[in-house]
Order: sequence, then structure tokens, then C-alpha cells
Amino acid sequence: MEVIDRIQQHFSDSIQAKIQSADSLPPIIAQAAQIMVDALLNDHKILVCGNGGSAADAQHFSSELLNRFEVERPSLPAIALTTDSSTITSVANDYHYDAIFSKQIKALAHEGDVLLVISTSGESNNIIEAIKAAHTRKCLVVALTGKNGGKIPDLLQAGDVEIRVPAERTCRIQECHILVIHSLCDIIDDTLFAQMN
Repeated sequence: MEVIDRIQQHFSDSIQAKIQSADSLPPIIAQAAQIMVDALLNDHKILVCGNGGSAADAQHFSSELLNRFEVERPSLPAIALTTDSSTITSVANDYHYDAIFSKQIKALAHEGDVLLVISTSGESNNIIEAIKAAHTRKCLVVALTGKNGGKIPDLLQAGDVEIRVPAERTCRIQECHILVIHSLCDIIDDTLFAQMN
């Protein structure tokens, strides 16, 4: 395959993944956005975590809330649990890498907060432990997943939401995850600050 053809195939595959997601995910995204809106309206916060590219997406989401998405509005409380390298490395060194998010959640999360986990495979042990820790703190969980959801669906409880991208390739799932994140940000802003648009 020629280089140009290969690049065009990436665009085509990404478009198809988004079309499939557009057919099935909007009601679930709306549900997740409402969970976040309700938490924010009640002076709660959103914690976010993921690994690798999903860590970057977690930081992207928290920055859109803390700073702004597209409109000028007050800052919204969100914490990316992926950013404190001293905490992450000390927990990984003293305990286990599986605990890098759960230890933070046990310290920072309060009842009514929301944990957004981002995992293309749904198999990461530190994400699984994060979900368990969030439930012990009586937080709702929104999970961005792909493929078959991995271990995450079996961990979710009443009130939690899984937004599962209908794709198998990690890159396609990640491309859809960022679109879901932007959709969540837009709905949050539009619901909370429509009068400022």
C-alpha cells in the first residue's frame, strides 16, 4: 500500500468508527454528562484517570473543565490523577503500580464525586482498583472503554455508566474517546452556562 493510500485508510477507518459510535453512543453520553452536571451542581468534583494515551485524555478533560472548553465561564472542579509524578512513583515504589490511582481516590474523593476512567482495553489493574476505591467512597463511575469493555462492565454498579466505543483498534478507540470527551464538555457547559453563550 502506498503511503498516501495508507494515510487515507486511517482517515476512512476513523470516520467509520465515529459513524458507528454516533449510531449508538449519544444517549449514553447524555446520561454520563447528566451525572457530571448533577455532581457539579451539588458542589462535587470529577476525578479522572487513565494510562498512556488515556492519561493524556484524562488531563485533556480536566483542563477543559478547570480552564474552559469553548465559552468563558467559571472554572469547574476536576482533578487528573495522572499528573502528580511524585505521588505516582512513590505509591508504585512503596506499594504497587496497581494502587497509583486508588490511593489518591481514597484520599481525595468524597461521596457524590464522579470518577471518569478511560481505558481502551478495560483490563488495566490500576483502573480496576480505581473503580473499586471510588465505590468505597460512594462515588459514581463513568467509564470510557472500547472492544468488549474488558473487566470494567462487571465492576460497575447502579448509577454508573459505560461509554463503550464499538471498535477494536486502540487508535480508533482513542480517536472516538476524545470526541466523547469534547461532547461531555460541551453538554456540561451548555447545561450549566447556556445563558453565557
